[in-house]
Amino acid sequence: MDKVAWGIISTAKIGVEKVIPGMQRGRFCDVKGIASRDEARAQEAASALGIANAYGSYEDLLADPDIEAVYNPLPNHLHVPWTVKALDAGKHVLCEKPMGMTVLDVQALIEASKRHRNLKLMEAFMYRFHPQWVAAKTLATNGTLGQLKTVQTFFSYFNTDPENIRNIAKAGGGALMDIGCYGISLSRFIFDAEPQRVLGWFEMDPQFETDRTVSATLEFPKGNATFTCGTQLSPYQRVHIVGTEGRIEIEIPFNAPPDRPCRLWLQRGSEIEERTFKIVDQYTLQGDLFSEAIRQDKAVPTPLTDAVNNMKVIDALRKSHAERRWESL
Repeated sequence: MDKVAWGIISTAKIGVEKVIPGMQRGRFCDVKGIASRDEARAQEAASALGIANAYGSYEDLLADPDIEAVYNPLPNHLHVPWTVKALDAGKHVLCEKPMGMTVLDVQALIEASKRHRNLKLMEAFMYRFHPQWVAAKTLATNGTLGQLKTVQTFFSYFNTDPENIRNIAKAGGGALMDIGCYGISLSRFIFDAEPQRVLGWFEMDPQFETDRTVSATLEFPKGNATFTCGTQLSPYQRVHIVGTEGRIEIEIPFNAPPDRPCRLWLQRGSEIEERTFKIVDQYTLQGDLFSEAIRQDKAVPTPLTDAVNNMKVIDALRKSHAERRWESL
């Protein structure tokens, strides 16, 4: 299968440090170009990463007929407009999470996708493709845990840089949008259902006006999920998946390292089994699966409806916090 020619819009840190190197190791990804609003920055990134073409604007990259697919790691408030422009330019798009600022915002993507049914569009929740999550999903659904009852997630880091995009409210900063979306996504993924109602509590940063700590409860038809995320807490991440007969603990659920094995623990009764997974790069897996969908003209692994439903929960949690009550979906 021929490799897909990829272009990257922006020199965002996640792209140059994680996603692009991962994609460059892929069987089906050929990263041919990178764009920045500053041509010198694009040239610098291209040189450092061994990318053939650098562009001084996103428009120039989108106008290049040799670029087939675009990865969009722009700030949250720019996800929708530049994804729509990329689709209108005839490019497939892998867009970073969350895909928009609100559900209404994401409607523009739905309409653009309808206009370009021959193009692939997917939200980049890379964690789902890692073998540890494939295993967790299987264990949670094949009866190993008994009846699945609850999922608990903790995800945090410490960042008080006022210039960092995660601390800029108008750009979609804050804990919920940046990392709380993982707690929502994985709960929906593991339960294979949508929450019926949610309850959210936010602690706001008085300077940035962003939510720096968020705790939430999601009520599913057959259980519940809780998560806490924070941008000004000691860095930590862990996921617990618990049923009536067993539990799973995932050591590094989100930032799975590409250079060493990952682990999870399965406990049934008093016995604890450690499962170790081979070294893989989840960004390589994501890029290859998306490229494969392009070349074979098949559905992408995660449909656009999943992004919309995740955004619905984010919106509901905001409303729940504002009104200090449970919010039904």
